[in-house]
Amino acid sequence: MTESLGSTTAQRGRPRNADVDRAVIETVLRLLTQGVSFGELSMEGIAREAGVGKTTVYRRWPGKEALLIDVLEAVEVPLPEPGGQSLREDLVAAVEATRKRNLTKGESALMRNVLAQVQSSPELWQHYRDTFVAPRRAAFVRILRRGIDSGEIRADVGADLDLLVDMLAGPVLYRATLRPEVLQVEGLAERVVDTFLDGVGSHDRTRRCG
Repeated sequence: MTESLGSTTAQRGRPRNADVDRAVIETVLRLLTQGVSFGELSMEGIAREAGVGKTTVYRRWPGKEALLIDVLEAVEVPLPEPGGQSLREDLVAAVEATRKRNLTKGESALMRNVLAQVQSSPELWQHYRDTFVAPRRAAFVRILRRGIDSGEIRADVGADLDLLVDMLAGPVLYRATLRPEVLQVEGLAERVVDTFLDGVGSHDRTRRCG
């Protein structure tokens, strides 16, 4: 990953105006929500829509990819810290937070545009994966490891934690990108987690929950 993707490359000098940053970022989110693809946007058009000068935008972001990273950071909400009462409760909270994060039109539009943009930019994908995807997957892994340690998840399936995370987050992310109309169904997180635990949960867990 190079420095060019972050906003840290802004030229030194006067402190950045947070109101200007916010206006530009909110403009990008609004345009994406309205159906404009990120590929169709130009720095000049973004500046015009935000009511700021083109040089003001370029002073903050060297290009659109750097701007997209700051837009993602502006809306990023980390997964909640698990309460630790039970494996099921912690997993439901994590899956539900993932679902709610993708409910708004802005989030869904961002997700689709990121997926489209990263196909032509390995550098952007690496940054997105390291900065946004990896921490969320790590949060799921921590919950799953506690479930293995407590005996609520069978030890024989616990070796492939990467696959287990995909099984939990995958249904929500699939719906967010390809079937957003069914993402709003209440109880989705509970159904995903219960189906997951039916497959990987230990017999001891079943007896305790019965």
